Amino acid sequence: MKKIVLLFMALAGALSTMADNAYTYLTFETTDGAKASVPVESLTLTISGNKLTANSQTFILSNLNKMYFSTTDETVSGIEEITSDTLDEATEIYDLQGHKVSRAQMKKGVYVVKTKNKTFKMIVR
Repeated sequence: MKKIVLLFMALAGALSTMADNAYTYLTFETTDGAKASVPVESLTLTISGNKLTANSQTFILSNLNKMYFSTTDETVSGIEEITSDTLDEATEIYDLQGHKVSRAQMKKGVYVVKTKNKTFKMIVR
């Protein structure tokens, strides 16, 4: 725990130095790949137990993979655009009732589209 506190104390000391070099965000990456960026202007870091709070964002320390300064907001929303290529790669398509449907059977509604590498929720309007 002392190492973590010392790390964050060093980080806090570096914030003022880094802010002068046009780094406007401190970006946190979690072990699942999600990213959240916090503006360094008026940044406050607080450690309480196993949680780190940076401004209004709270992270579990064991879930943090890395953190770094960046010039842009790198927050990942988890929403991706599905292209027609993705739909062409679909191995299975299900409606919300769990029925397997073909691409031709898709009407207005929400579907679960499974490809070889990922699964998506898709809204057809």
